[in-house]
Amino acid sequence: MIAHGKDIKIFCGRSNRPLAQAICSNIGTSLGNAEMGSFSDGENYVSIYETVRGSDVFVIQSTCSPVNDNLMEMLIMIDALKRASAGRITAVMPYFGYARQDRKTKPRDPISAKLVANLIARAGADRVLTMDLHANQIQGFFDIPVDNLLGSPVFVKYFTEKYADCHDEVMVVSPDVGSVARARAFAQKLGVPLAIVDKRRQKANSSEVMNIIGDVKGMRVILLDDMVDTGGSLCGAARALVELGGAKSVTACASHGVLSGPAVQRIEDSTMDEVVFLDTIEPHEGVRKCKKIKYLSVAPMFADAISRIYEEISVSKLFQ
Repeated sequence: MIAHGKDIKIFCGRSNRPLAQAICSNIGTSLGNAEMGSFSDGENYVSIYETVRGSDVFVIQSTCSPVNDNLMEMLIMIDALKRASAGRITAVMPYFGYARQDRKTKPRDPISAKLVANLIARAGADRVLTMDLHANQIQGFFDIPVDNLLGSPVFVKYFTEKYADCHDEVMVVSPDVGSVARARAFAQKLGVPLAIVDKRRQKANSSEVMNIIGDVKGMRVILLDDMVDTGGSLCGAARALVELGGAKSVTACASHGVLSGPAVQRIEDSTMDEVVFLDTIEPHEGVRKCKKIKYLSVAPMFADAISRIYEEISVSKLFQ
């Protein structure tokens, strides 16, 4: 039962409209009437063309490339809704940008993830709904409730069906030591063993594979990561698993396909058979042409989460 009695309204920015439409389709509603654009000097503007007074409003916007434009557009939209007397505003961010800058790694570094969290709260958001944050502690950067959905159930279902006939040959591999906890939980859900690629990062977006912890010889390997940016680390790990480890095949999966720079070409030229992403970031034209890249929809999961938040019932079932 909906205690507050308000109606639900869903708006979206320009970052990932297909996902927003799919979420609305799953809920059984339509996107709110709004217009987003840019002035000639690059400033963003937002116009809301329907009343939101007292409504439970959800703003769907991934802060992917162009990151700053999408972030600013979301902040302006939240501000417009707040000033229009929306009852509650939830920022639905399938992909949370700036999440990699979550701590100081050297003197005078910013903690940009905390800054973005402050901006979202100050703009007027009452809560945040996101998926697979780069670091779980980012939830603590917010002074408002944060629901961090897990994309692994979607991958578990996909790979369980894909490897139903050869389950004993499957192994999950973490591409680096930092992703071990995520990979271990994923391996446990699939009921398969775990291995780790130990690498040394020389500089940003560059890494050198050192060795493989675990026996992957003759195995069908699933590389798991939370995001793929330039693809260098992932492709390097896949090459090491085949050339050094003797893996039979390598398939990769990641929640967020950032895919900047030479990422698509690297994946096309890599030893991987397939790379599976969730549609938290809308693929550009170059990505759609790559036959090795596949997308799975998270619209049903976000639709379920939004419905639960609106109806004020537990969302914890989605974290299991």
